[in-house]
Amino acid sequence: MVYFEGCPGCAIDRRKAESTGIPYKSFFHIWMITLVSCLPISSLYPFLYFMIRDFHIAKTVEDIGFYAGFVGASYMFGRALTSILWGMVADRFGRKPVIVVGIFTGLVFNTLFGLSVHYWMAIATRFLLGSFNGLLGPIRAYVVEVCRPEHQAIGLSLVSTAWAMGLIIGPAIGGYLAQPTEKYPKLFPTKTIFERFPYFLSSLCISIFYFIILLSCVWLPETLHSHKYKSTEDQSNESLIQQLADSEDFDEQKNSSSTNKSILKNWPLMSSIILFCIVSFDDMAYTEIFPLWVESERRLGGLSLSSDDVGQVLAITGATILLYQTFVYPHIVKLLGPIITTRIMTIFSMALLITYPFIAHLLEPWLSIVLNIASMIKANCIVTAVTCSFILQNNSVSQEQRATANGLATTLMSFSKAIAPAGFHGHKSTNMYYSFKGGKWYSYFWTL
Repeated sequence: MVYFEGCPGCAIDRRKAESTGIPYKSFFHIWMITLVSCLPISSLYPFLYFMIRDFHIAKTVEDIGFYAGFVGASYMFGRALTSILWGMVADRFGRKPVIVVGIFTGLVFNTLFGLSVHYWMAIATRFLLGSFNGLLGPIRAYVVEVCRPEHQAIGLSLVSTAWAMGLIIGPAIGGYLAQPTEKYPKLFPTKTIFERFPYFLSSLCISIFYFIILLSCVWLPETLHSHKYKSTEDQSNESLIQQLADSEDFDEQKNSSSTNKSILKNWPLMSSIILFCIVSFDDMAYTEIFPLWVESERRLGGLSLSSDDVGQVLAITGATILLYQTFVYPHIVKLLGPIITTRIMTIFSMALLITYPFIAHLLEPWLSIVLNIASMIKANCIVTAVTCSFILQNNSVSQEQRATANGLATTLMSFSKAIAPAGFHGHKSTNMYYSFKGGKWYSYFWTL
């Protein structure tokens, strides 16, 4: 194998050739970057109802869910518009610049969202937060490139674990830290910034985490190759290129050239992206509706629980995802393969949703027990399907198109997630403030 001096991609390849072990430090760093990038996505859900209420934009209580849906959709809409562009930038200039820009802008716009005092400001900051968060596609390409092929399943599993835990821990942070002057008057007295901005504390905590991760990116190595394969002027360079052409990596790139020219015609890639979009649509609709259903009144078909209860359920779910993805998922995929695993988990997830409306008829302590179990199973089914789609996507393309392919997947997934909250909040058949007697909650779960 020939390595070019000064090429960061070759330096990574050399390190992988010299060390056959799992790169735990790199995996942990990637895990933290993915986690912090996902925290703002869903941290607003536990308090979004109260935030829209405080904006005084909804004329009636029934309209709050309608306006809340557009706030949730604005992030995904912004990300959908720019994800392919960020993927192309990552393939051209490297993974690290895109990751750093995504973390820095996330820090800025997430902080501004917590300071929102008007509906338009909340919409704008969420849209910009999504538009500049272009690192989810490149980070999936990065994790494949930083490890040996036999460790890629573990790496992608950790990425999807961090992604899923971010969507779980985010609402937990929002649920516990929103309106601190009301919940913790001794720690946060009145006439402070947290009374004027009751939803700032949760955003501030996430932004501090952003800042720490941003500093750690100083030690993040680049994985993209900076040299080019081309005919040269002298015999020595021709000899060097011939040696490179004989290498296994160059053969892979040469054999995949047809795929690189027509990425939309790559059926294995597109089919895995379609799977990713469907699962993401289901996940986003569920993530949006679940807190509203749990917090709504019993007479409306909800569970009459508080935002603290939502945060506790989601925190427990996040802990089980970490254990499942670390110790159980790799063995399942090794035994069944990503395709069969995805089929089983998707069918099981759909069957589980049918049972949700009946949970509203339970009383404590069975209510809490069943709700936690259902939430854990649902989340792990989703994260399994997502991780399998990541494996299929990254195995369908070579390095020079990998970030673009993941950016395309993120774009289409973001459109799916943008439709989910706006559609399910905006449609009155799924609005939580309509009577349960008419079968409205059943309508949601059967539709989902």
